[in-house]
Amino acid sequence: MGDVLAGIQATWEFDADSVLIRFERGIRTPRLFQSLRERRVPHAALSSVTLTPGKRGTVVLRAVPRPGADPLLEAAAGQLKDGCDPYRLVLPAERETLAEYYADELRARLGPDAGEPAERFLVAAPEAPMRFKAYDGRASFDGDRISFRWFWTGASSEKWKAGDQTFPVTELSGVEWRSPEAFEGYLRLVPRGLECTGPATAEGPGLGGGPGAALCTSTDRSAQSVAARPTRADEDPAAVIFGLGYGPVHESLPFAAAVLESVRRKQTAPVAAATALTSAGRRDPADIAERIHHLGELHRAGLVTDDEFSAKKAQLLAEL
Repeated sequence: MGDVLAGIQATWEFDADSVLIRFERGIRTPRLFQSLRERRVPHAALSSVTLTPGKRGTVVLRAVPRPGADPLLEAAAGQLKDGCDPYRLVLPAERETLAEYYADELRARLGPDAGEPAERFLVAAPEAPMRFKAYDGRASFDGDRISFRWFWTGASSEKWKAGDQTFPVTELSGVEWRSPEAFEGYLRLVPRGLECTGPATAEGPGLGGGPGAALCTSTDRSAQSVAARPTRADEDPAAVIFGLGYGPVHESLPFAAAVLESVRRKQTAPVAAATALTSAGRRDPADIAERIHHLGELHRAGLVTDDEFSAKKAQLLAEL
């Protein structure tokens, strides 16, 4: 399309295969938007497009991402307020006809898999290095490792006994983020062997039934992981807790999204490498057929014995 649609706090630039969302800077713009600056959203990452009436004489154009397509929304797990939704474009009501035009244009470009969850992240995560100040420590991420450095004024005795912590992303299966705008917010790393369907409550993974509750299941090391993992985030050396002015959304959520994207990427890399090695080790079927045909000619000419022919043929077939 190549057009630009300017709204309140953001501008959408429509390209042939994506939408570039640029966020404005200003005192009325949510700090999360200012932190993100801009995001390119491929059409393949979208499931639908809506246009609804807004507040105070506005309309809201929203691109709805496919589940699993955006690491930021995966980390947020439904905890973002409408005003901090990066997929909403608020426009004056008099621009509704224009907004409807662009909504129809976007709908026409949705892919055949729009109704299905994405198999991988399609929207780029915020880039490392990143850091933020929590209530009980400082969290930093360099792209490969997450480090927690405790504050003596806020960290629990359990964390002081454990000492400062460093976690390679290769040893993690995910990350839990509970908004600092909720009660007892935190960022908590999930070690391999313990998988959760979503963020845990402040009381611990799988406890409680409010927003952010998680159901945790384990893999081969689950009994050991559950037993070794403290129930409360403030006692867990794999977590930092938020508080008034500590771990704000615009700092801690992009951090969680970047960690989550890196964890997923590191998990899929060995599988992709193994697939590539397996494919490289297999011979072209046409080449195998040609060699077997040539071997048959040698056998018929008496240059290869029956046993040699059978053994070599089996060897060639095994290379398929």
